[in-house]
Amino acid sequence: MNVTLLGLGIIGQVWADNLAADGIPLKTWNRTSKERPDFVSDLTAAVTGASHILLVVSDAPAVAGIVARIAPLLRPGQIVIQSSTLSPEAVRAAAAVVTATGARFLDAPFTGSKPAAEQRQTVFYIGGDEETVNDARPLLERLSKAILHIGPEIGCASALKLAMNLNIAELAQALSESLTLARLAGISDETYFHALKLNLSHSGIATLKEPALRSREYTPQFSVKHMFKDLRQAQELAGERRLPQLDRLLEVYRQGVDQGLAERDFISLIHLLE
Repeated sequence: MNVTLLGLGIIGQVWADNLAADGIPLKTWNRTSKERPDFVSDLTAAVTGASHILLVVSDAPAVAGIVARIAPLLRPGQIVIQSSTLSPEAVRAAAAVVTATGARFLDAPFTGSKPAAEQRQTVFYIGGDEETVNDARPLLERLSKAILHIGPEIGCASALKLAMNLNIAELAQALSESLTLARLAGISDETYFHALKLNLSHSGIATLKEPALRSREYTPQFSVKHMFKDLRQAQELAGERRLPQLDRLLEVYRQGVDQGLAERDFISLIHLLE
């Protein structure tokens, strides 16, 4: 297994660190240079000879651009594992370019922010044929606690990922509004979170974001701009079907970006309520 990881953002860097710690032969590449012993500045050199090419970048234009650049270099047998959060349509477009070369492709978005990635607790949603999924397992199992094969169709896993991110964003907004209401009534954060832990509505988001909310320190684990992008893609996937909470959330995220919160963690949108 010779792995190339394309994209060294918040998650990509953690995955690269984990693979390097395991002694996996690894080359990394990023559009901007990074100080890493496995970093290769030339994309051609990074991709050539890789058995698995793991792609995790910011958005659909970035994925399309990289796929177009590496397509002439791909060979039969190589597996391109696309883990950026994209619309099903964008994933299918990338897959068509890759598979035309004879290489294989997996639709492999994931759930889990930086802490989950650090603890290898990521969950992958996979779309693709079973043989390719099995050939990618030795790599993906090193980065995750679970691999859910959603089905053979490319795009189905990305649709599920967008549904999951919509759920996360709605839970985070409910948490922020509930906490704000308690604070307005003079209830301490300690009392609020103690009560919440005993309440049916307690969630994994509350556990993950409690330290940030109590300290008011919003170093990004998953940024406002990236969640905003995913919510827009969810709206695109919904088409003519109206999802009222999604429509309202898009207004909140647009306001957050306009107020300079784009690079902060998405739970920082509580500022809009204060």
